[in-house]
Amino acid sequence: MTLFERVKEIAKKRGMSIAEVERKAGLSENYLYTWKKSANPRRSSIESVAKVLGVSSNFLLSNTGKPSTSIEPKQVDITDDDYIMTYQGKPIPPEDMEYIKRILNGGKD
Repeated sequence: MTLFERVKEIAKKRGMSIAEVERKAGLSENYLYTWKKSANPRRSSIESVAKVLGVSSNFLLSNTGKPSTSIEPKQVDITDDDYIMTYQGKPIPPEDMEYIKRILNGGKD
């Protein structure tokens, strides 16, 4: 499996398009498609894509089927205060989390 194919497969399992992965990783449009032919993408680009997909860069570069982290979407209970919820890599403030919880509960306290 090529690097591009691995990225595409994991992105699909995460419910993301290649364009979305590129955007979240801070890469230019259609950059990942160059990985179909290029044998030498920048390490920093690989690390950015790996971070977006929630896997290690070594997993993206390996030919094994064993990810260092799960390729399943991460799930936690929003009421579990042991986890720090983030949005776009930034922690969600506690007062915003309370607002989100109220919305998800249909506006009920």
